[in-house]
Amino acid sequence: MVKKNKNGILNPILGGEDFEFDTNLRPKALDEYIGQKRLKENLKIFIEAAKQRKEPLEHLLFYGPPGLGKTTMANIIACEMGVPIRTSSGPLIERAGDLAAILTNLDERSVLFIDEIHRLPRIVEEVLYPAMEDCRLDIVIGKGPSARTITINLPKFTLVGATTRAGLLTGPLRDRFGITFRMDYYPPEELALIIKRSAKILHIQIDEGGVGEIAGRSRGTPRVANRLLKRVRDYAQVKNVKVISKDVVDYSLSMLEIDYKGLDVLDRKVMQVVIDQYGGGPVGIESIAVAVGEESDTVEDVCEPFLIQLGFMIRTPQGRKATAAAYKHFGKEYRGQADQGKLL
Repeated sequence: MVKKNKNGILNPILGGEDFEFDTNLRPKALDEYIGQKRLKENLKIFIEAAKQRKEPLEHLLFYGPPGLGKTTMANIIACEMGVPIRTSSGPLIERAGDLAAILTNLDERSVLFIDEIHRLPRIVEEVLYPAMEDCRLDIVIGKGPSARTITINLPKFTLVGATTRAGLLTGPLRDRFGITFRMDYYPPEELALIIKRSAKILHIQIDEGGVGEIAGRSRGTPRVANRLLKRVRDYAQVKNVKVISKDVVDYSLSMLEIDYKGLDVLDRKVMQVVIDQYGGGPVGIESIAVAVGEESDTVEDVCEPFLIQLGFMIRTPQGRKATAAAYKHFGKEYRGQADQGKLL
């Protein structure tokens, strides 16, 4: 669902159960946040230093795969600093006037969070540069010889940008962030802690075997872990299961066609195309996308990072290749060379 705020700016809003589920499970403080240890240690220092100087935090950029906690971290920063947060998204800020409406309504030292910031139009970026550097908004009124520039002073604020495609950020925008962090995938033991915390909040009874089974199928991503927990909860509720065990998780997730490694239907299609149709590769991403009937961006952004993380696929100058581990997982005989090409 999309809703306009008081300034007419579109903001994506979760509704109903999804909103309650998402809001309840988000930690509100750094001490509650599980994982990303090095990031938290550094962020605590930067936040404390800014609070001692009574200044806003420097502009921050979080980048990494989706579902790792970039939005959650932005909200935590606002809570730790004790300031309000305004949220928007790159694709929703279409014109310079949209950004101007947001910036002029910010409070002193507040946080502005822009998700998918790499999708900001170039003309909007140009307006953002002086706002980030000098807390100044330059607006051009009129056209041609009669055009004039009006300068509006803005309150000091912290811009928190999040992106899944850091390489698509322009150099000038990336250089204006004083602090940059990469969000890493979570190991199973940290995902298990997240699942236990979520289960406690949602009043779900789950044993260690059930927790471990969900963690192992969560693709290293807290968002996926919480989503799978939610689906297993539905199954247990309908089947009147009081305590979720490993067998319950296995059966319910097998109904969703998610295997013990966390591979879903699309992941398996991708690997089967590489192995069966192209003899293990190399094959280009466009050819894979056409064969599975998906957009190449979907295959590259959603499937490929996880398959590479599992060690099922590698990227070479010639294209994507399946590894011996992938052949073993799918019960195929591997006949390739030990050296499958130089990794990119």
